Amino acid sequence: MEEKKLYNAVRKIITLADGRQIEIETGKLAKQADGSVVVKMGDTMLLGTVVAAKDAKPDTDFMPLQVEYKEKYASCGRYPGGFMKREGKANDAEVLTARLIDRALRPLFPSDYHAEVYVTVNLISADKDIQPDALAGLAASAALAVSDIPFGGPISEVRVVRKNGQYAINPGFSEMAECDLDIMVGGTIDNILMVEGEMKEVSEEVMLGAIKFAHEEIKKHCAVQIELAKELGKDVKRTYCHEVNDEELRQTIIRELYDKAYAIATSGTMKHERSDMFDALEAEFASRYTEEELVEKAPLIHKYFHDDVQKKAMRNMILDEGKRLDGRRTDEIRPIWCEVGYLPAAHGSAIFTRGETQSLTTVTLGTKLDEKVKDEVLVQGTEQFVLHYNFPPFSTGEAKAARGLSRREIG
Repeated sequence: MEEKKLYNAVRKIITLADGRQIEIETGKLAKQADGSVVVKMGDTMLLGTVVAAKDAKPDTDFMPLQVEYKEKYASCGRYPGGFMKREGKANDAEVLTARLIDRALRPLFPSDYHAEVYVTVNLISADKDIQPDALAGLAASAALAVSDIPFGGPISEVRVVRKNGQYAINPGFSEMAECDLDIMVGGTIDNILMVEGEMKEVSEEVMLGAIKFAHEEIKKHCAVQIELAKELGKDVKRTYCHEVNDEELRQTIIRELYDKAYAIATSGTMKHERSDMFDALEAEFASRYTEEELVEKAPLIHKYFHDDVQKKAMRNMILDEGKRLDGRRTDEIRPIWCEVGYLPAAHGSAIFTRGETQSLTTVTLGTKLDEKVKDEVLVQGTEQFVLHYNFPPFSTGEAKAARGLSRREIG
């Protein structure tokens, strides 16, 4: 009796310059998600999924995108540490990988698309020498490519290193000690979106060479995703309507407020004073409408003033006059002052101030017992140097509670 196949998997192969292969498979796992893929390289497999709400929540004027990246301990035959034996919240490395994915995806959604989108990438099988974070951006983008969610990609992210003067893509853990450059590059088939990493004082020429080398690889990844989307009929995306606009109101705001906003932008005032002046200008315009009219018009006035007047005035001032908001030229830095030993009981302390940005830093010396123990899925060991960064709401004058760490504080 012939076995009936209960799924229809579609596979695409990407061949790296050195002959290694990356396989993208869809149609086998997580079929109820809007889009799902498994990206495989060697024994490493990542499950990337994406789900989007059908409609935007009322009064949403931004892109509510949430990206999660999780490495399963079972993926390489390990138990989680600790008493509970249950995987908990994302560790710092997982949060940083999620942020890398987010940074490349977020700007590519249509500006008027405001439905909630959840992207999840799970490491479900792990080869102990393959670095999975370099494949996570590809998994997230491929999941979007095989969905009907509007997206201006595809994208991919790759790690590029330089070893013995030669560039290489997505090296194994064992090769990293010999590398003097290690960067992650994210981009579309046409543009570079994101670069992050570290290097040992390499030249600009070497840095640019690494980015170009990475982009050649990214182009191949994107071409395969475009091919896959066409093959599945997912190159046509869902229709949506998340915004109601009033073009007459937009033009009135631009006509009446742009010159006034430009004058505020070029006044060279301090940040809070300048914000108050912009707010007063917007409020003055809104005062011509009744309270009943403002129920509908207030959100539109705020959007048009912010996007079409305030942002454009600031941008044009910098590009046309070479002048920044606080009056500096584009080649001038803000005034800097520093002080060391400010806190008498700390081991070490410093204040660093540049313009209106300020950091109070402390340093603490510990013993061998104070080392940070790393027990990640594929990375174990200790760290002698730990840097923690805090960004409380009062630092930008915001009146809100500081509850737990935000992802921006993990670096």
